[in-house]
Amino acid sequence: MKAPTCITFFESLMPLITSGKKTITIRDKSESYYTPDSLVEVFTLETDKKVCDIKIVSVESLHFDEINHYHAEQEHLPLPKLKKLIRDIYPNNDDLFMIRFELTGSS
Repeated sequence: MKAPTCITFFESLMPLITSGKKTITIRDKSESYYTPDSLVEVFTLETDKKVCDIKIVSVESLHFDEINHYHAEQEHLPLPKLKKLIRDIYPNNDDLFMIRFELTGSS
């Protein structure tokens, strides 16, 4: 499978991404095919507007029960809110992936 060259986030998360405060995203297997050291364009999920570029640092498997305060800090969310958000998005999936990234530029 070819590595994706773009990723979407909820519009409400864009300020955290563009400020460099949000440095990971937790996704399911269907969105786990990013390649470390690749540059990826960031778009809003709701409007498909390009916001910035990120560099993928790593992609690691992560079980839902392993999500902890470290992940919450990197997501810039309280742990209970992060776990609820992940469960809302992936209600029946415990096998997830943590995609670590860094901001490279704005559009």
